[in-house]
Amino acid sequence: MAKQPQSIFDMDFTKVMADFKLPAVDMEALLASQRKNIEAFSAANKVALEGAQAVAKRNMEIVQAAVTEMSEAVKALAGSEAPQAKAARQAELMKTAYERAVTNMRELADMIQRANGEALGLINKRFAETMDELKVMVEKAKA
Repeated sequence: MAKQPQSIFDMDFTKVMADFKLPAVDMEALLASQRKNIEAFSAANKVALEGAQAVAKRNMEIVQAAVTEMSEAVKALAGSEAPQAKAARQAELMKTAYERAVTNMRELADMIQRANGEALGLINKRFAETMDELKVMVEKAKA
């Protein structure tokens, strides 16, 4: 009695696909197409991961700069200025910090959008190629 696979990961898909008796289907071409699909998903995942790493690195740089700026702001406000001057300086610092935060958020959002767009572009390109490959396989099967 043949041993049954314990899970889907124990199966030899090449053998399983070869056991299918589909009329006039080039199994080698079909498997090659599927390999290309896996490669495209792998490339897209790599792009997405690199994008996430770049965003995390940039975010850390932003946080470090913010901590430095906050320390400098506290020192600047610790002086013996008049209360009105301190309030004006504090308002100026808050406005600058807010504008910088908005700029940083936009930068991070753009980085994420670019990485996702590139990853999606790879998948879309491969999808179009897969459809073309299937069309060729169907045409060959008709002949």
